[in-house]
Amino acid sequence: MSPQQPNNPLHGKTLAQILDELVAHYGWDELAERIPINCFKSNPSVRSSLTFLRKTPWARERVEGLYLKMRRLNP
Repeated sequence: MSPQQPNNPLHGKTLAQILDELVAHYGWDELAERIPINCFKSNPSVRSSLTFLRKTPWARERVEGLYLKMRRLNP
């Protein structure tokens, strides 16, 4: 069992949910400008992006960081 994390905005969020919220807020084009990776630039889809992000820790950290920034600016 994991302890409750009431102050962690990522707690309980899946990577798919985070990506869906970012795409809804920014769109693929702006997301690709903010995090320049090919899965956001070339034929973007949630499925291909999730595959890449799950295998690439540095890219996942950038996505999570952008999500946290978005949440701070738009509570």
